[in-house]
Amino acid sequence: MNEKFFALDEEKQLRIINSGLKEFSINEYKRASTDEIAAGAGISKGLLFYYFHNKKEYYLFLYDYAVTAVTDSVVGEEFASITDFFELFDYSAQKKFELFEKTPYISDFLIKAFFSQREDISAAMNEKLENSSVSMLSEYFNNVDMSKFKEDVNPVEILEMLTWMVDGYMHEKRRSNDNIDLAVLMEKYKTWSSMLKQISYKEEFLK
Repeated sequence: MNEKFFALDEEKQLRIINSGLKEFSINEYKRASTDEIAAGAGISKGLLFYYFHNKKEYYLFLYDYAVTAVTDSVVGEEFASITDFFELFDYSAQKKFELFEKTPYISDFLIKAFFSQREDISAAMNEKLENSSVSMLSEYFNNVDMSKFKEDVNPVEILEMLTWMVDGYMHEKRRSNDNIDLAVLMEKYKTWSSMLKQISYKEEFLK
């Protein structure tokens, strides 16, 4: 990684990051245009490759940035103190939605990265995507009281369903060229979370 990129002021770094997140969210890796990325960032293509040696290095940088940004926005002192699954997910969702205001295409980018197949980038991405929902649950939900769930309910599946609902809603809005109103998304999320809690938790934990 060219240290010159990190020497830039934060506003310019963010322009370069957001332009790439947007272009790689709209297009598959092969079709994503570095010309469009550079134009969106307000720099020349040559300067983009001065900061990043090539398209692949830039893409992998964006992926690492996105994962770190999402994790850092959520995991903190308050996060570790929450022991209820849905309270923790609600807290995480709110923090992520706040991040989307700064980097609006970060979720779209991560979704596209997750499903990247038969791309020049696929082998590198497969190594990065080894962490499944199971490992995510054990790493970030290890303080959660899982005994609240009904015996026939798998918390991993609930985690995946909540994630897919939010990601699917955002993807549909992007596909329809509609703006994503984060306040509306949060209200919808609360509805989905409440519904899943009702069918997932034992009766004594719903009072």
